[in-house]
Amino acid sequence: MTAVLESAAPTTSVGAPAATRKNRKRHLALRLLAVVVLLLLWELTARLMRNPTFIPSPAAVWEQLVKTSTEGYSGHLLIEHLGVSLRRILIGSLIGVGAGLVVGVVMGTVRWVRVVAEPVVTFVRALPPLAYFSLFIIWFGIDETPKLWLLSIAALPPVAVATAAAVHAAPTGLVEAARALGAGRAEVVRDVVLPHALPEIFTGIRLAVGIAYSSVVAAETINGVPGIGGMVRDAQRYSQTDVVVLGLFAIGISGLLIDALLRQAEDRLVPWRGRV
Repeated sequence: MTAVLESAAPTTSVGAPAATRKNRKRHLALRLLAVVVLLLLWELTARLMRNPTFIPSPAAVWEQLVKTSTEGYSGHLLIEHLGVSLRRILIGSLIGVGAGLVVGVVMGTVRWVRVVAEPVVTFVRALPPLAYFSLFIIWFGIDETPKLWLLSIAALPPVAVATAAAVHAAPTGLVEAARALGAGRAEVVRDVVLPHALPEIFTGIRLAVGIAYSSVVAAETINGVPGIGGMVRDAQRYSQTDVVVLGLFAIGISGLLIDALLRQAEDRLVPWRGRV
């Protein structure tokens, strides 16, 4: 019986990666097929509508991609517009995520802080970005500062809420065991609470970065060139729908890449997710 089990074990370990590779290839093929189908439907709709101002064709958007990448738009290349927006998103997300982690940990560990701060965080989370962007413009002018404030405030609530919920739900048994072994409050938070909360915290971070990215167009409505949101706003004013669609694709594709990087970081930093 032992010999049979030992001989079967290598087959399972070798077969599992092969099955995983096969599933990945199948998923990739399905995604490519979905993209092709969507492009065909887009092309068909554009030809039926015959109104490029309403629905530009894929060829028109591709032409604008080549033009903005070589000649530029509003005095800047497409990569420059995207790079400036990504820098704003990176700085704003780092500030918002950092503040959200601190607020979330304190809310999750100190009851009276949670009672006081939770309604405030929920209130801010319910506000649309444009609702307080005008206030930031009055306070800080039209340069970079109000844009970074907007993205930071937009990124803070998801991280704070996810962190507070995860920290508050830390296993009581593990916390009491750590205290019984002589661990202080800070050590319990560092060695027990935060490792348990990391999966939910990463989910909050991914949501926060996505919200900050979706707010970039609002952040760049005022003096947003160079910037991909500013480019979209300028194109909208002149009914250049193909440039608007190109900007949306640039935002969406770069957003997918950023989310993929965050997921890889999560897999490396939280290998125990789903196993405990």
